[in-house]
Amino acid sequence: MADNETTDEMTIEARGLCKRYGDTLAVDALGFRVLPGRVTGFVGPNGAGKSTTLRMLLGLDAPDRGQALIGGRPYAALAEPLTAVGALLDCEALHPGRRARDHLLWLAHYSGLPARRVDLVLDQVGLASAAKKRAGGFSLGMRQRLGIAAALLGDPRVLILDEPVNGLDPEGIQWIRGFLKSLAAEGRTVLVSSHLMSELQDTADHLLVIGRGRLLADTDVGELLDAVSGQRVALRTARRAEAMTLLTGAGATVAMTGPDALTVTGLPAQRVAALLGEQAVPFSELSRHRATLEEAYMELTAGTAEFASAEGVAS
Repeated sequence: MADNETTDEMTIEARGLCKRYGDTLAVDALGFRVLPGRVTGFVGPNGAGKSTTLRMLLGLDAPDRGQALIGGRPYAALAEPLTAVGALLDCEALHPGRRARDHLLWLAHYSGLPARRVDLVLDQVGLASAAKKRAGGFSLGMRQRLGIAAALLGDPRVLILDEPVNGLDPEGIQWIRGFLKSLAAEGRTVLVSSHLMSELQDTADHLLVIGRGRLLADTDVGELLDAVSGQRVALRTARRAEAMTLLTGAGATVAMTGPDALTVTGLPAQRVAALLGEQAVPFSELSRHRATLEEAYMELTAGTAEFASAEGVAS
């Protein structure tokens, strides 16, 4: 099979998706493509339309207009959907009295998958030692792992995960970040939704940002951070007021970020250092500011209307 054919079979695609709930337009002419071999973050505030979009991709909700495709087909048209797509939408959707291994055995039997996959995925997500424990006694982090194990049962090439780090402790977040990157490194297509940019800071390679059901950005994470970082310099000096006056007079925009810390925009670091040196203004730190995904998100959405949808509408 040619490489482009393999890529097409593993591509997630939205084409002009629209979905309305009553008077609220939850998804508005949304279009994007998610490619294999990288983690794609699907980001927006609560009520932006993320979960509604994922449900349409998985055939759980029908779009009013447009197409939701996986490998060029609607989910319902996939010959063996569970071996093509694995999904985590709600880690609470399991019987609390059922043991972890039995839960996965039931799913495998119902889906026509070999029972040997159960122990493989339990080990893959780090739950082998908890296989005989009842799900009702699991922590949120363990339930998230069990939900991911269920998504991996069919050894799918496409993974769609909705808020997989929601409510996890730092150890659980670190594990999921590394695990998602390893799945993408295997050549799988990984789409991960989140309402917090910070959760994808060290995970996502590509980013889809939506608000009010519309696409705001479809971009490589590194390129986005470079663009947003621009000519911003982090400066630390005990003579803050003097430095602010000097740099503002030279045409920079200066913001206070701490008792002795400033962010300087509009001048390169070399020029900032030269100006301070000429006036004998001492400084203890001077470095190019690297924007965070949170800062990038705020800049992308600056000046837009409130994104929150009406109460009771799917996010």
